[in-house]
Amino acid sequence: MPHTVHGLVPILATPFDQDGSLDLAGLARLTEFQLASGVDGVATFGMASEGFALTGAERERILSTITDVVAGAVPVVAGVNGTSTVTALEQARAAEDLGAQALMVLPPFMVKPSAAQLVEFYGELAAATSAEIMVQDAPGATGVAMPPALVAQLCEPERVTSVKVESPPTAPKVAAVVDALPEDVAVLGGQNAQFVLEEYARGAVGTMPACEFPDLLAPILADFVAGKREQARAAFARLLPLVLFGLQSGIAWAVHKEVLVRRGLIEHATVRLPAAPLDQAGKQSLHTILDELPLLAKAG
Repeated sequence: MPHTVHGLVPILATPFDQDGSLDLAGLARLTEFQLASGVDGVATFGMASEGFALTGAERERILSTITDVVAGAVPVVAGVNGTSTVTALEQARAAEDLGAQALMVLPPFMVKPSAAQLVEFYGELAAATSAEIMVQDAPGATGVAMPPALVAQLCEPERVTSVKVESPPTAPKVAAVVDALPEDVAVLGGQNAQFVLEEYARGAVGTMPACEFPDLLAPILADFVAGKREQARAAFARLLPLVLFGLQSGIAWAVHKEVLVRRGLIEHATVRLPAAPLDQAGKQSLHTILDELPLLAKAG
């Protein structure tokens, strides 16, 4: 049986209207697009969702909208980014109550935890919820290092079923984590799928990129898994400029949303502070990249 969280699991952007309020109709369209693109799951409240800029009430409305659209078709993963055990538990229980099957959990990061505290933290979350737990190894965002041996300890509770590796260089870290874990724990990559083919070659069983190109990435992954690796690498090389453009610190969220506006999935590329909008030159550069991708090129 496949892992609950596996394959292509995009992290949904959070659309806002021009005044900064939630655009739930846009979020529903965006979720429907993921399903139509053949994804294996959807995620929210990750970095690409601007989860750092959402209120508790907004998180409830967002997750309710997503689970209503998905209607059980694929697993829904909800990010948990509390800065303590208490706040993480609050987020985890709320997400579970709204139908999330898995929780992508960052370690506490405002006060850096010891290895023993991390073991205690993930153990408490696993014991307090019935949702599956994903350990998110993202030292660039948190400053919290998780060596493979520690990751293995964090995955000992039965409900900890997956790890998302975002510790560069990601492919060697994926390989080391895969070697340290039992086969029933899934290892996935992130970083907007920048090194997804290398990660898959080293044992990853999934990836969690941003959400603007699932219809382009899904066939690439299918070809790679089917052994058509030369074909997959050629297609990925064409997609890579867009992947890299969406990794720029500070403006990544605006990049994702500009593409989604271009594709007619959301109406506005509005972001919330401290995310920054694209300037005109940045928009022109992005649209040049999009013009070179057949599915994203402007009609006519």
